[in-house]
Amino acid sequence: MSNASHAGLPKTVDPYRLAEQNSTLEGVIPLGKLSRFREAVLGIDEGAECSVKLSFYMDGERRRIVSGELEAPVSLECQRCLGAMRTTLVSRFTLGLVTSDEQAQQLPKELEPFLTDDFSADLWSMVEDELLLVLPPFPTHDRNECPAREDLEAYEPDGSRVEPDEPKKENPFSVLADLKKTKH
Repeated sequence: MSNASHAGLPKTVDPYRLAEQNSTLEGVIPLGKLSRFREAVLGIDEGAECSVKLSFYMDGERRRIVSGELEAPVSLECQRCLGAMRTTLVSRFTLGLVTSDEQAQQLPKELEPFLTDDFSADLWSMVEDELLLVLPPFPTHDRNECPAREDLEAYEPDGSRVEPDEPKKENPFSVLADLKKTKH
């Protein structure tokens, strides 16, 4: 393949062999194939992919480590206006490869354990876990880009009120207000 960045990331690998060989894997995972992640976000564009770079190595204590960088474009639901909000999730992580809970408990605090079988690790599941961890708990548009910003200005005084550029939507009750005025 000429373009390595668009090669698919293998689903399972032998992480211990990769760590012993000091290997780096780069590739993509189709976001639509990560079912738990797909259910957690508002939307994923057709054909959207998560870019993945994983480095496998051994540290000074002969622990097998994987460190990774992920980027995934998604749509989340803005909690203010409830509209779609496009963003790119970015994750950086370092995990200690372990095959048992006992091993996991021996890892230093800065290393999250990644439980694997002796010869195989599900990379897609690992990437999905990391993406779920970086999902914002309360996603909102930037204040200036949020369609609900007019309401914000009414409720969140920040000194000066900024008038929106677009014409105000007609308030359905303004007709009633006009009627009341004319009945004097």
